Amino acid sequence: MFKKEFTAGQKSKVKSSAQRAVRAKVIETYPGLEPYIDDVLPKKEQLDLVKVPDRVSLYCNGSTPLFWQHMDDAIIPHLTVVHKYPWAFKRIRIDRGAIRFVMSGATLMVPGLTSPGGRLPGDEDAGVYDNGGQDIDAGEVVVVEAEGKEHACLIGVLKMGTKEMKEKKKGVGIENGHYVGDGLWKLDLS
Repeated sequence: MFKKEFTAGQKSKVKSSAQRAVRAKVIETYPGLEPYIDDVLPKKEQLDLVKVPDRVSLYCNGSTPLFWQHMDDAIIPHLTVVHKYPWAFKRIRIDRGAIRFVMSGATLMVPGLTSPGGRLPGDEDAGVYDNGGQDIDAGEVVVVEAEGKEHACLIGVLKMGTKEMKEKKKGVGIENGHYVGDGLWKLDLS
């Protein structure tokens, strides 16, 4: 979605009632972020809405991007928020071989998650990727970390549930996500 660099469109202030709605939606979608919501979306600070190409709305605090939303889809955190609060989101891990493809904007394919370096909920050695032993359903937002790397490299919406991924071991895992180095990552809001 953000493969190419782009410039920010019109910037407008978000009304306080809409700000409360965004805040409530973020807490509903990411309950692990609730203890830190005052740091992420302070009540007394102005939230701005920036229009970007492909009907995407980007919520910012000054020049700091916080969340983005494509039309009426799920509200998704910017990777800067994910890097600050990685434990607050559902996570999966790709193997080393998939890193270069993800970083070049390719669709994340299931074999990168089901191979020996990948981790999905329910795997024997899932660790922090276990999600309480619960599978993650298709349509849910998930953070993708890379084997051997400290920070997340991609965030997006699952096209296939993790249970189905383990059974099929092929197909599209995530497409149109936000990854490190894409146009949204490089966007200058100052």
